Parts: sequence; C-alpha cells; structure tokens
Amino acid sequence: MANFSKPTVPQFSVDVYQNEFLPEGGRDVSAIVTVTSTGGGTSGGHPGFAGAAGVVIMVDCSGSMDYPATKMRGAREATAAAVDTLRDGTHFAVVAGTHLAKEVYPGNGGLAVADARTRAEAKEALRRLSAGGGTAIGTWLRLADRLLSSAELTIRHGILLTDGRNEHESPEELRAALDACAGRFTCDARGVGTDWEVKEVTGIASALLGTADIVADPAGLAADFTAMMEHAMGKGVADVALRLWTPVGVEIMFVKQVAPAVEDLTGRRTEAGPRAGDYPTGSWGDESRDYHVSVRVPQAAVGQEMLAARVSLIAPDPAGGDPRPLSQGLVRAVWTDDLAMSTSINPQVAHYTGQAELADAIQQGLDARKSGDRDGATAKLGRAVQLAAASGNADTAKLLSKVVDVVDAATGTVRLKAKVAEADEMTLETRSTKTVRVKR
Repeated sequence: MANFSKPTVPQFSVDVYQNEFLPEGGRDVSAIVTVTSTGGGTSGGHPGFAGAAGVVIMVDCSGSMDYPATKMRGAREATAAAVDTLRDGTHFAVVAGTHLAKEVYPGNGGLAVADARTRAEAKEALRRLSAGGGTAIGTWLRLADRLLSSAELTIRHGILLTDGRNEHESPEELRAALDACAGRFTCDARGVGTDWEVKEVTGIASALLGTADIVADPAGLAADFTAMMEHAMGKGVADVALRLWTPVGVEIMFVKQVAPAVEDLTGRRTEAGPRAGDYPTGSWGDESRDYHVSVRVPQAAVGQEMLAARVSLIAPDPAGGDPRPLSQGLVRAVWTDDLAMSTSINPQVAHYTGQAELADAIQQGLDARKSGDRDGATAKLGRAVQLAAASGNADTAKLLSKVVDVVDAATGTVRLKAKVAEADEMTLETRSTKTVRVKR
C-alpha cells in the first residue's frame, strides 16, 4: 500500500431549498439545506487526512459469541479484513470487549501505525481472540476514547461489533460513557445475529454520529467491516458543525439530518455567540447530506421580507484558532397575498417531511406489534407502506413486506403477517431511519 502524506481538504457547498413565501400572519418557515463535500478523498481514492486518522475496532468477545462458533470466527475474519483495509499511516488499535475492555493490539496503551508489519502483527493477535465473559459496552467505548486521545489525530473513529444485550452495566452507565465520548470520536455500530437490542446499538451510533446496522448472518461480517473501514478511510475533515444564526425574535423549531438517515440534532445545540448555535455533523469525506431546518419568525405585513436564518458549515482551525467557516446559505421569509405562492409546498420539504414520518410510523408500528396492539400496528405499518411507496423508498418497502402482507400500497392497506422472522423485524427496525434522496 502506498504511503500518502499530503492531506487534501474537502470543499463544502450549501444549497437551500424552500418556499420563502408566507401568507399574511404566517410564521413557520421550513428549508432543506443540502451540504456537499468534494475533493476530500473517497473510499478507494486518495487518503485525505489518513496520516492523521485513528481507528479503534471493538470486538465483542463475550461468552455468547461462541454460540454458534461461526460468530467468533466471523468476527476474527471481519476484523482481519478491516485491518487489511487500513491505509499506511493510519493509527489503529483492536479492543476485545467483555464485561471488561482489553487491548488486543498493540497492547501498549496507545495506537499502532498501519504498515505491512503492524497489519500482520494485528492479524496474528486476532487469532488468539476467544469468547468468554459478559457485556459492558461502556467500558469498551471509554477504552477506545483513551486510545484515540493518545495521539494527535484529525479523524477519530470507532467500529463496534456486539452480539448481545448490554447486561453487565446499567443503562445509566452506558449513557454516561456515551456522553463522555460524544464529540470525541465517531462510531459505527453493528449487531451480529439476533440476540442484541436494536435500541442499544442504534443509540450508540446516534450518540456518536455513526451508522448502525444488522449483520444477521456472521458470514456477512467481513464484507460489512471492509465497507465500514473504507468509509472511515475516506473521511477528510472531522468535527464539522452546522451553525445556525437567527435574527432577534426568531424561534428555532428543529434541526434534523434527513438524508442519508433521519437524525434529530435539535437537542445537541451548543451556543456559539449571540443568537448562534452549532449542531454536530461529525466527519466528512466526499458525500452529500440533507438537513431540515424549521424556524418560527415574527408576524409581518404583506410585502415585507426578512432573513429567517443563516446556515453555515464550521470546522475547527488546525492551528487552534477560531473555527473557520466552510460555506453558508440563507433562509428567507417573504410575506405575500398571492395564495398560490404562499400555499405551494417545496418538493424537497414535502419529501423529507414524509421520510421523517415514515421512520416514526415504522418505530411506532413495531412497538405496537411487540406490545400486542394489532390494530395500532396495522395502522402504523400500513401508513409506513403508503409513505415508502409514495416516496420511492424501495429498500424500506421491501423490508416492510417481510413484516406485513401488502394489500394496496397506495392506500396503505396491509395485514400483519402471522409469523415474522426475528432477523427481518430487527432489520426493519435498525434501518427504519434510512431515507432516499429527493428526485431533483
């Protein structure tokens, strides 16, 4: 593998899609903000900041990983594949997770630097991994944080694999660990098999701005780990924030990421000066994401207009100075007595409002199903089928069809299946927040 040393900085652009026209007395303004990053390296392309990147792989080694034995074998092979995907110069470590967290490699309280020798040593160390003990994921995350803080890094990333419930620490202990690690590194989380808790794994990924998914068959782990590592290697800049500035009198209703997945960022705001706040977006490579910003403006007369919000992308200054703006876009409000103009719904806003409702309907439908509320489950999952069909979200529609029999997708008429494979239900729940982009 070639060793690249010169980093390339991504270029960011911000595009705002909205209907800025409000009727007399109208106050609510919605906009979809599309953020695009280019030139920072993609998976398989040039390495971006790989020389200043660090990755810690956390592998569940609790006793349940031996049942069946293919799980532990799959985890070793998947971790070896991920190690092979590391670019030269990347800092890395492997952690074995049980009710304790143990450094597998390099084992000196720090990180190794990837090259042919350290990759071979790490894979040799993986052969000694065995299953035994309990599960306390918070301890794994805290060790990953210590390891990642042992070097000067631009990108800090974790990959976490678990096969069971977090039974050897309290939910409060896990929450405290997530709060301690939030903003310090991003983390992708995977559940293997069907004995883990979906809300635990998705909660870890959500708190640490990563992705969550199910790998029902351990045979699929190597391909999934390789793809995750390639994605991590494509990141070029970390700790990017969406900064929202609003004029006096403007109330922020919500800020959500809506593509590639729904993630409510409203409660994660940190103040950034007068009438400005930052919402974390994590690390970026070559990619595009969409955000839904909703604000409430003061009433105004027909013919008036105002700046409702200014949206900027902010990144840390490598030299330690003030954060640097990367790009910005403006959200406007214009009052009109033209009924056609003020009642028109922007297609992007309408699409992502539907995608957010789709995610909620799936979650509520599955919760109702688990609690025995068949009527509630049928109604919510039927609405989800209708929304998936209308928006062209074929992947989610396919997952829904494993849980309900679709009578008429257009009207959302469905019947609950009498028997549903546990893996199918967990896959639908885990991927419920994944969205499709609006067709421009």
